[in-house]
Amino acid sequence: MDKRALLDRTGAEGEERALLAQVLDRMEHAQRRQEPSCTAFLSPREQLDAQALLNAAGHPRYLPLGGYADAERRALLFLPDWQEESYVDPADYLSALRCTWFREDSLTHRDFLGALMGMGVRRDTVGDILVGEGSCDLIVLPTVAGFLADSMTAAGRVKLHIEPIPLSELNIPVPQRKVLHDTVAALRLDSVAAVGFSISRSKASQYIAQGRVAVNWRETTKADLTVAAGDVISCRGLGKCRLTEVGGLSRKGRINVTLERYL
Repeated sequence: MDKRALLDRTGAEGEERALLAQVLDRMEHAQRRQEPSCTAFLSPREQLDAQALLNAAGHPRYLPLGGYADAERRALLFLPDWQEESYVDPADYLSALRCTWFREDSLTHRDFLGALMGMGVRRDTVGDILVGEGSCDLIVLPTVAGFLADSMTAAGRVKLHIEPIPLSELNIPVPQRKVLHDTVAALRLDSVAAVGFSISRSKASQYIAQGRVAVNWRETTKADLTVAAGDVISCRGLGKCRLTEVGGLSRKGRINVTLERYL
């Protein structure tokens, strides 16, 4: 199947289609020139779309690289026929920078993202932004690492000191999660989202209808969408939660569910 046919099959349009075309370009580069070829960073939704496209393209060999095991944003490294996965060094394709500041000041993920965008840095050149107490580690493409190390002097009104670090020295914050146990009449998105975000089912339905809710990073307006264990539900303004377990029926015939909400 040729490139246009593959893209037509996805139904993608506009920027989404252009991004998937770039993924195919990297795949073809690795196959044609027999050298490793890496994409920019992809969001979780973009990774799912790329995976579906690549499955249709014949399951080419590639590795997702995010800098650490549970990275959310990842680049896809396509491998030539001669290269074994075990010999890939992520440090050849990703760089890490540590930003530090006085602990009396407080900075958030939004502060750093705003500073990067204000400098004209493209979002797809930056992976996860790992904010800790008094420091923040940035995972970036090598093409922007030098520029950021030399030019990024502040986030918000807080002055920064930046230095390169090995990927092996990343400070990975431990995610804060709240475990929620409840019952639902059915595994409908509105019912499960109401439990996960501690809101009423009617409010959950309203947010879904407004297009604020996504399941596994795909937006949906279907309140009656069936969800399953492992699904991630996100809502703009409320964060995200994961349906970790679907249990048996309660005495009243309702379904026991367990969710983790990310704080």
